Amino acid sequence: MAVDKLFINARLDRGARHAITVDNGRISGLLAETERPEAREVIDLGGALVVPGLVEGHIHLDTSFYGDAWKPHKPCTDGFDVHERVAFQAQNMAAAAPMDVRARNQLDLCIGHGTTRMRSHVMVDGSVGLKSLETILRVREEYRDLIEIQLVAFPQSGILKSPGTPELLDEAIKLGANLVGGLDPASFDRDVEKHLDVVFGTAHKHGVDVDIHLHDASMLGLFELEQIAARTRALGMQGHVAVSHAYALGDLPADPLKKIADVLAASGVAIMTNAPGARPFPPVALLRAAGVTVFSGNDNIRDSWWPYGDGDLLNRAMMIGYRSGFYVDDELRVAFDLVTEAGAKALRLQDYGLGVGARADFVTLSAEHVPEAVVSVPKGRSVYKDGRLVARDGRVTKPAF
Repeated sequence: MAVDKLFINARLDRGARHAITVDNGRISGLLAETERPEAREVIDLGGALVVPGLVEGHIHLDTSFYGDAWKPHKPCTDGFDVHERVAFQAQNMAAAAPMDVRARNQLDLCIGHGTTRMRSHVMVDGSVGLKSLETILRVREEYRDLIEIQLVAFPQSGILKSPGTPELLDEAIKLGANLVGGLDPASFDRDVEKHLDVVFGTAHKHGVDVDIHLHDASMLGLFELEQIAARTRALGMQGHVAVSHAYALGDLPADPLKKIADVLAASGVAIMTNAPGARPFPPVALLRAAGVTVFSGNDNIRDSWWPYGDGDLLNRAMMIGYRSGFYVDDELRVAFDLVTEAGAKALRLQDYGLGVGARADFVTLSAEHVPEAVVSVPKGRSVYKDGRLVARDGRVTKPAF
């Protein structure tokens, strides 16, 4: 019986060439290069490097201004202040293009670079209610054949400081959000226990995962990480909780850093870092050595927090490797792992990778192997979702709606 699709001249990371068969959107075989089973369609990949679809572990589809009029960055009055940045964001959002238009722009950008799975945080709090989530849910449905998206109900204006937010987070999960978020329980809401009561209480009630923004530095951030890890263990949620940013891990002394790394590993709490400029960030190699799942994402793309961002996770892997001092091939593969396999583990994707039975989501690159791809960030990619070509040379090839 003929297979649905046969991809020939596919080169994998370690140099071996294979033929890949796809049936019903899943990889059904990794064959020797010379094997040529009967197929309804044959696609010649021309010896390109084939890697799994990239996993965007942290992004904000509702607040990006990519494709909109340029918004000059406005610095905080004194250093970095989350409250002030949130206020700037509200001002900019009021004058921005419609949210659905901006979200589509950003999705097209990310898909064009090779992203096939994504986790996006969407504002759900007393300042916006459920409006942003409702908009992004519609866009997610429009793009369901191009990319799979998890949505985090994100209380950007706080939980305790923003009236009605606990109830809104509950409604958000009923509406279709996949995870419950949080934001700096100590410095923003100034009550770690009550903040985490809502986050973990809502997640436990609905049986969903947690992903908490944590910007707080040094010993304050360490304390919050300890509390999050304790909640995770108490509820048996190991492997179901992530902390995004966790800047404190980048400025702790050696002894407490090693201790909290072991605690995070034992608690199954994953750490997301995008290695932002001019900020300490979690030490990737040390955390991984302790057994912590570390993954990455682009985070903000041309929004009120910073003007940078190109939606390219391969470029993000390069930046993480650069800032981490990764030079040898195995270290460069670690940087790549943060935007592929580690991201898939953190997002609990059960059908990911280049193995038989996995979804046929993959990207072709003009590079000899993964280390070269990380440092050269080649363009001219082709992106396949469920074995279908969805983007080429940075452009989505099939309309989502």
